[in-house]
Amino acid sequence: MNAKTSEILDIFGQISKIPRCSNNETEICNWLLQWAKDHGFDTRQDKAQNVVIRVPATAGAENRPTIVLQGHVDMVCEKTAASGHDFGKDPIPVVLDGDWVRAETTSLGADNGIALALALSMAADATTIHPPLELLFTTGEETGLNGALNLAEDMIEGKILLNLDSEDEGVFTIGCAGGRITKMNLQLHFEPLSDSLSIAELKVGGLLGGHSGIDINKGRENAIKIMARTLNALQQEIPIQLISLKGGTAHNAIPREAQAIIACPETSFGSLSKMVASVADREKTDKGGIEKGLMISVAKPENASSFSHVVTHKDTQKAINLFMALPHGISALLPDSCGNVRTSTSLASMVIEDETLKFLCSHRSASQVGLDSITQRVSAVAFLAGIKPDNDTGFPPWEPNEKSELLERCRRIYHSLFGEAPTIDIMHAGLECGIIGTKYPGMDMISLGPTIENPHSPDERLHIPSIDRFWRFLCTLLESYVK
Repeated sequence: MNAKTSEILDIFGQISKIPRCSNNETEICNWLLQWAKDHGFDTRQDKAQNVVIRVPATAGAENRPTIVLQGHVDMVCEKTAASGHDFGKDPIPVVLDGDWVRAETTSLGADNGIALALALSMAADATTIHPPLELLFTTGEETGLNGALNLAEDMIEGKILLNLDSEDEGVFTIGCAGGRITKMNLQLHFEPLSDSLSIAELKVGGLLGGHSGIDINKGRENAIKIMARTLNALQQEIPIQLISLKGGTAHNAIPREAQAIIACPETSFGSLSKMVASVADREKTDKGGIEKGLMISVAKPENASSFSHVVTHKDTQKAINLFMALPHGISALLPDSCGNVRTSTSLASMVIEDETLKFLCSHRSASQVGLDSITQRVSAVAFLAGIKPDNDTGFPPWEPNEKSELLERCRRIYHSLFGEAPTIDIMHAGLECGIIGTKYPGMDMISLGPTIENPHSPDERLHIPSIDRFWRFLCTLLESYVK
């Protein structure tokens, strides 16, 4: 590891000490403002807590075009079931593991903490020649691009933007999917728990999870859908009744775990255990090549005596049928014969709260027509269940600009540095470029970054050699606007 990469990772380590889950970003924003003050840079912050740090150009380059380096301050806070990490106060330990950086039992937050570290390192670097820079750090990206949606329209002056939120070094993203959230609530009726019923706890776990856009085409299973199939198989043979359900933690993460508390006749508990084992064998056979850690278990919970009511048989069947019917996965591919996803939906979370079964579905599409279509499809399922869905306004796709001067410049520089052409991609995930481009018409944009694997999961890791390659490219690109 060279000195510059070490410096970047040191800044990333400082950032990782600060709790910054979505909706808990005040401390990291204040830290950024103080960092800028300590380095003598002007700053600005809007009502959405978005931060801009203005970095003067290298002497003689003051009249060159301003470049915006953009990333988001928040992270997806995911941890293993056994982790005791408190995201509200605990620092995330940065572990060096060969060519990779990872956390212990949590998501790392390289998405998008590495963007902050790279931008700050560039601002403090006295050796790189660059034009005027604006470092734009947005809030609430992981929970609906809220910072970008509420970005003040006079925050930045630059017309060239480098979004540092892509996760494959050597891949330049020039477009992204739009997104929308559908929420639905199914009112449940409960009745007293009969003495003749036994309580069972079902768990699905050990799945890979991942980003519900980027990883949706990798065959990774959804724990909620496995739980749905398990419960559906049980209700065909045994008169089960729901007590509680829980699965999924973030709208943009594929659920890795799900839990159900159910009741069944005491005399049927042995049969229920055998059926769960049979379902587990079938699921492992079907998905074992990808989901090698898949586990489905059943046991009597220690707190069984605390339950006094169960969902009625009728509403139990209705609830199971509903989340059996709700789609998850790819809905349509782009017509480019490369298997790239055009439209998808993810059954992101479910929970029984206040006698209500609450679902959240996250939709993505490279086109507005596709986004509307998948939203209408999921809404139709809700209407069949007698539910009025709540669809948010979402955010627009970022339409590619194949004639972008910035893209051609990046292509040329990358090839000159590494002797190979970069990959040009349209990302099946929400980036803030589409929204920023709407607020700042005429903005020439590209998204790029070092390599991150398994974002939004405890398996997230950052590739160290890719940081060096990315830094070399970034320095050369900025210098090209001066020479």
